[in-house]
Amino acid sequence: MNSQTANQRKGRFFYGYHLVGVAFLLMVLFSGCGVFAFSLFVKPLEASLGWGRGQVMAGFTLFYLMVGFASPVVGRFVDRHGARPVIAIGALMMSLGFVIVSRMSDLYLFYLGYVIVGIGASAMGLVPCSALMSNWFKRKRGTALGLMGAGIGAGGVVMAPFIGYMLARFDWRAAYVSMAILILAVAIPLALGVVRTRPSDMGLYPDGDRAPAGDPGDATLGGGEKEGFTLQQALRTRAFWLMAVAFAFSNFANMGTIQNSAPFLADIGYPTATGASALGAIAFGSGTGKLFFGWLCDKMRASHVCAIGIALQLSGVLLLLTVRADSPLAVIWIYALLLGLGVGAWLPSLSMLGSTNFGLLFYGAVFGALNMAQSMGTSTGPLFSGLVHDVTGSYVGAFTTAAVLLAIAIPTVLLVKKPVLPTRDS
Repeated sequence: MNSQTANQRKGRFFYGYHLVGVAFLLMVLFSGCGVFAFSLFVKPLEASLGWGRGQVMAGFTLFYLMVGFASPVVGRFVDRHGARPVIAIGALMMSLGFVIVSRMSDLYLFYLGYVIVGIGASAMGLVPCSALMSNWFKRKRGTALGLMGAGIGAGGVVMAPFIGYMLARFDWRAAYVSMAILILAVAIPLALGVVRTRPSDMGLYPDGDRAPAGDPGDATLGGGEKEGFTLQQALRTRAFWLMAVAFAFSNFANMGTIQNSAPFLADIGYPTATGASALGAIAFGSGTGKLFFGWLCDKMRASHVCAIGIALQLSGVLLLLTVRADSPLAVIWIYALLLGLGVGAWLPSLSMLGSTNFGLLFYGAVFGALNMAQSMGTSTGPLFSGLVHDVTGSYVGAFTTAAVLLAIAIPTVLLVKKPVLPTRDS
């Protein structure tokens, strides 16, 4: 496609904004069905099947471990084959996993189902969607990532009440089936009908810009970036491991807190509706935070943005540690909004840190590896908190550990400096 054609398309609505909408909806499904809804199943499964909370939370651990382990592989497939087939296959797998869980009565089938859900969610979710935003936007990349990431919070706002209704009106089996149907009906048509991996697939340039001066007419990868760190090169940098530690620690802390906040509030005497509403408030804060912090990533260094977000998370966890049976409801809402707003920083800042430090040429594989690191924290945090409760009968130790890890993560991410790309023969 020559530059004249690209220039002619300039006056039209930029196609990249269609992809922002698609990525937003995919994040709604990824987070709403895979993350925010999970804690609402803890007590129904405990009551129906007699499992302990640690056993149930192990399913979430397996889910997010699979999201993490699959991420580098998914990233390589996105780099080589594009996002469209990867997202469609992921949606099929995620739906299949929920169908299996809806029919099971044995613990091993529960775990198997969530293994499949996790692999599918990885292929449908963060890696391909962040690659789309990074390829289609350059000047407005942070804002695009924030809009996409707002879908994670919106997933909780939409799906937590919906799943709460399904659990109250029907049962947990029907709730799982409803999520499988929703994913099939929404994600696959969007992937096959709308998704295009790069602007060059349509003869366009990032941000809807005209062809750069002197451009020969080919809309190149990521708007002209022809070099970047391979995954192997990125793994040899200090910056990569500082990012990995910061996001593993912070996500261990925030997800361990989020997934166990509803059972914690129920344990100290609050009704189930309060826990569900707190999850909704966290989700609302997360969505708002992703919009704000995504915009902020276009204005200041992503490492500083991330540190601000983690500081808000730490404030929320410390406030949760003060909650008692007679605490005002306002304290719970403030905790939920602080934690949610802080959690909103992680996706835009992680993606921006990956693209600005390591480039776009091998972005899928590098971001996939970084996502695996944060997924290790995300997957093990809830299990740790559940096991601490099973052993001690309280969540105080778990939430205190979360606060300590968040305090460590702040200076860790601030130490990230852009590495120098090694020469090809080095």
